[in-house]
Amino acid sequence: MEKIALNSGDCSVNVIHSEEKKGLLVSNGNGHSSANGAVVGGGATGGGCAPAAPPPVRASYPERETWTRQMDFIMSCVGFAVGLGNVWRFPYLCYKNGGGVFLIPYIIIGLLGGIPIFFLEIALGQFMKAGGINVWNIAPLFKGLGYSSMVIVFFCNTYYIMVLAWGFYYFIKSFSATLPWATCKNPWNSVDCIEFFRHDECHNGTIGNATFGNMTCEELANGRSPIIEFWENKVLNISEGLEHPGVMNWEVTLCLLATWVIVYFCVWKGVKSTGKIVYFTATFPYVVLIILLIRGVTLPGAYEGILYYLRPDWSKLTSAQVWIDAGTQIFFSYAIGLGALTALGSYNRFNNDCYKDALLLALINSGTSFFAGFVVFSILGFMAAEQGVHISQVAESGPGLAFIAYPKAVTLMPVSPLWAALFFFMLLLLGLDSQFVGVEGFITGILDLYPGKYYQRYRREIAVAVCCTLCFIIDLSMVTQGGMYVFQLFDYYSASGMTLLWQAFWECVVVAWVYGADRFMDDIARMIGYQPFPWIKWCWSVITPLVCMGIFFFHLVNYKPLTYNNTYVYPWWGEAVGWVLALSSMLCIPTTVVYKLFRAKGTFRERWDHLTKPVWGGHHLEYMSEDTDIKSLASLTPNLEDNKVILFESVM
Repeated sequence: MEKIALNSGDCSVNVIHSEEKKGLLVSNGNGHSSANGAVVGGGATGGGCAPAAPPPVRASYPERETWTRQMDFIMSCVGFAVGLGNVWRFPYLCYKNGGGVFLIPYIIIGLLGGIPIFFLEIALGQFMKAGGINVWNIAPLFKGLGYSSMVIVFFCNTYYIMVLAWGFYYFIKSFSATLPWATCKNPWNSVDCIEFFRHDECHNGTIGNATFGNMTCEELANGRSPIIEFWENKVLNISEGLEHPGVMNWEVTLCLLATWVIVYFCVWKGVKSTGKIVYFTATFPYVVLIILLIRGVTLPGAYEGILYYLRPDWSKLTSAQVWIDAGTQIFFSYAIGLGALTALGSYNRFNNDCYKDALLLALINSGTSFFAGFVVFSILGFMAAEQGVHISQVAESGPGLAFIAYPKAVTLMPVSPLWAALFFFMLLLLGLDSQFVGVEGFITGILDLYPGKYYQRYRREIAVAVCCTLCFIIDLSMVTQGGMYVFQLFDYYSASGMTLLWQAFWECVVVAWVYGADRFMDDIARMIGYQPFPWIKWCWSVITPLVCMGIFFFHLVNYKPLTYNNTYVYPWWGEAVGWVLALSSMLCIPTTVVYKLFRAKGTFRERWDHLTKPVWGGHHLEYMSEDTDIKSLASLTPNLEDNKVILFESVM
């Protein structure tokens, strides 16, 4: 079997035997060559036919991996996109923004912004068969989008793992007869530590306490929970501010090291091993969530907690902040703009139905968030009933919910060490699959830059080791006494809503307006066999960019300096470091555009046309040849502009 392709600037025909089309360097008759059978040269300077192609030379690097089964891809995407944000951030935002009414803006923005970009990234990776950087060969002038996503996912990989290290630390501490955060009889506890507050009994101004004697209500108000003291005094050992880094917590450092070792051995062999591991790490958290829900709804006060979660406050719909929170949650939980979804999609078979996959994954992601809300608020309702306070006083967001509210809840349950171990094991798994898929996306993008020239036998293992080691060294700044302040800097600036919205905006603009929305829809139709619903194209072209820019400018106008616990204000140089983290990714896009245009030759129009022509990969030769009538190609008259058949173009 032979496949034939016509060169873009002459009438030479390359014959590529089916047994040779993988892993070849094939000359195109113009003196240029292609990797894996892809033509990456320009047109001929003369008008005649070029000489026959020389015999192909086999390259020393293998073809791209693919998933063993398509379910490997589904489970990897579920593991990556469904993470800690679904469990701690979505339920809190529902409570904060009017309960069940929050679902209305959440669903609308999901349909107009989240799902279209989620599908775009997966489809783009599958079509281009490349990671987060080389995928933008579809419009090489905007390859800065790839560099930007690599910077964001690198920062995300660096600080996100700290949550796993803390969770691992709590998991280990759960294996004790009495949970260390349940009592005030530990070396790290202060004199203000109170195990039982009993605010409801504070009627006559005094309250009896067997441990601390009589206390006034004023003294009671200044008391501190053992859970908070364990978190701040033992785990964080937090200092007065960013300017006081202090000493390292060696126990947490060892947990961090162990977590990075686990991530390394999950990622080092590529998608063949990663695709198997996620079957456990992506599904087991659902088992734990179901167990926690069954236990939660049987606790006193659970009904009131769930009602508080779902009770709609219709007046909230008129608040702009509700819509902004819905938008940022969609982009945050769908893991958009990190390049990892593109990397996962690049390992799909070329004709995989990525459209149905994207819709299914979006449904699983949002459904998990909604389901987790029942688990969270059944437990928070129980906590409120036990402490005799309103539920709004126990509902928290972020690490505060994971490491303060949940640990408190398990101390109130029978056999509390068992529930603590189960919860923190779930927390560890929820974060682990997100972490190693994020690392996989980063490694894929970097290795795709050097597919053959720098190929060696263990290059992947070495690249993963270097990445994990570098991130671990940076993480050492987060296990010091001032580590929480560093962690918040990374969380607030490096992979925040603004950077992700900026990234998503340019992704839509480049695909819809530079490459062409109709053109990409046709490419998708060739992959999956049918055209996706037209609203996807409308979203890419107009609606989603407007949504992204609207939320982006709202963030910018309402920017507030970063604080910790609403008390500590970061110094000016701390904020400057944060903006450097944010701009290091955002400036990649305009900087690369300006640099490429400046280095190119010709008029601006010529430079633009030259730099926005796609650079096709080797698999496109087979894909485009399938629909090509070879006789009709050979009968075309050479040198006529209208008859040129351009299959592959290059910006080299």
